[in-house]
Amino acid sequence: MTRDPSFNGVRFEAPGPGPWEIERAHFMRPITRFAAAPFTRAMPRGFAEGSARYGLLLSHMKPAVVNGFMYSQLVVHGAPEGASGPPPKPLLWLLLRLHPGMRARIRQSRRAFEEKLWREDLDRWDRVDRPRATESNLAVQAVDPASLGTDALIAHLRRAEAHMADMVALHHRYNFAAVLPIGDYLAHVAAWTGASPGEALALLQGTTPLAKGVATEELQVLARALRESAAGREALARRGDAQATLDALAALEGDVGPATRAYLDLVRFRTVGYDVSDKTGGELPDTLVRAIRAATLDDRGDRALAARDAKERALRERVPAAHRAEFDALLREARHMCRLRDERALYTDSWGTGLARRAVLEAGRRLAAAGKVDDPEHAADLTLEELIGLLRDRREPSAAEIAGRARFRATATLADAPPWLNAPPPPPPPLDVFPAAARRASLAVETLMQAVFKESEARNSETTVRGLSINEGVYEGTARVVIDPDDFGRIQQGDVLVTRATSASFNVVLPLLGAIVTDRGGQLCHAAIVAREYGIPGVVGTREATVTIPDGARVRVDGAAGEVTIVAPAPARRAQEAAL
Repeated sequence: MTRDPSFNGVRFEAPGPGPWEIERAHFMRPITRFAAAPFTRAMPRGFAEGSARYGLLLSHMKPAVVNGFMYSQLVVHGAPEGASGPPPKPLLWLLLRLHPGMRARIRQSRRAFEEKLWREDLDRWDRVDRPRATESNLAVQAVDPASLGTDALIAHLRRAEAHMADMVALHHRYNFAAVLPIGDYLAHVAAWTGASPGEALALLQGTTPLAKGVATEELQVLARALRESAAGREALARRGDAQATLDALAALEGDVGPATRAYLDLVRFRTVGYDVSDKTGGELPDTLVRAIRAATLDDRGDRALAARDAKERALRERVPAAHRAEFDALLREARHMCRLRDERALYTDSWGTGLARRAVLEAGRRLAAAGKVDDPEHAADLTLEELIGLLRDRREPSAAEIAGRARFRATATLADAPPWLNAPPPPPPPLDVFPAAARRASLAVETLMQAVFKESEARNSETTVRGLSINEGVYEGTARVVIDPDDFGRIQQGDVLVTRATSASFNVVLPLLGAIVTDRGGQLCHAAIVAREYGIPGVVGTREATVTIPDGARVRVDGAAGEVTIVAPAPARRAQEAAL
């Protein structure tokens, strides 16, 4: 086992040979012990099934937890364990053309493009897997953990953990159906026009409806019902206890009550992150009320969509005439598949993880009452077997040890861990080594990965952070720095969200925002997609926005320039400066 030098006083040991990269896009802090097991066993399974479906050389990403931090290693189909990348070019050339397994993958890759397998997959998602996932989630949701005896709760915890793993696997099974047509479109447009990913992706606006809110269809139905109901608008306008407002809406007769209940049923148990430590929509009633209010008034996406056609005409003119029909076809496929990216998260692991959280919190409440944990939330920092052991009267681990785990997870950041264990991998082989079908797929995946993960390298200053432009426009407003879902309650209408990264489950707060700024992510990250859908300025991949911009400061977001400037300090800081 390769050993790495200590980092920030902690020794990080690689979980195996070859390069391991820290996970920056989804887990901004250490993962809980409860979630680590279902995630690490299910993600590579679903990923490998999806990559095989499209005949990709990349088989899957192998995850591992090191000191609480999630690391992953790219695994190439047919490569030996721990290989640091594809074989040398001459050997790879022979493998691609002579190895039966490789030849089968190449044939499948060719078939994927010729037959547009992603359309078959989207049809299966709509007809089979999404309804089945919904049914499975609702079956787990129908069991109230608080009503169970100890043995029944233990059985439910096992069921919820296994269900969470199944939902994670299903999410990743659709990875390439969701994004390969988009990567293919981006790669071709860049070759034909030299356009940036941001320019090309602007033409996908309006194709990701779920980016405009969890349970978009249900939220739209509720918004329409509220516009037509004086009693509904009156109930929604009342100030005070947010849960009471939701209860009042749900109890109304006519269309508002059923629409409210349908919306809440779908958002109540979805997490706003990727871990069982992240709150669910139902735990954030104030956020839901403000999102409903905003949804009844919002038309920014409609106004922005009106400008999309002009952008499409301008970019199409830059495409050589001989390729314009192909451009039209590629754009059509990218638009057709775009919605799947958010849908697969919201109907699978976001929901399944939220249901697991509900079970874990109930176990935590019982353990707290017995003095075995200091806080019900600390139950997330136990493995499933530790949790079951404590419910069955074991005394270890102690409450103090569990509290220490929770404290570490709450305070440790990516800065406390090395970005790589062992060494970074060598660059990918030149594309000319691949046969045509595999070359197209590899280029699409490489282009896509760059668009999702590549961040800005521009230098930041004390008053300005620079990142990637994801939507035009200039907006000035109050910065709301959100590090944890507990911060969601502070977001007000028109705020500028400043966060490390967003996920599909952040969508409950998105109707409130005037602009989005993130530390992480590229032109195709979730924050970039939602900024385009809403037509609001956005800057992603700044690396340092959350540590540079004070919460409450007034900032100017220049979407076209990819810059965020602090124009006035936070009110408390202004008062301190005035006193001096």
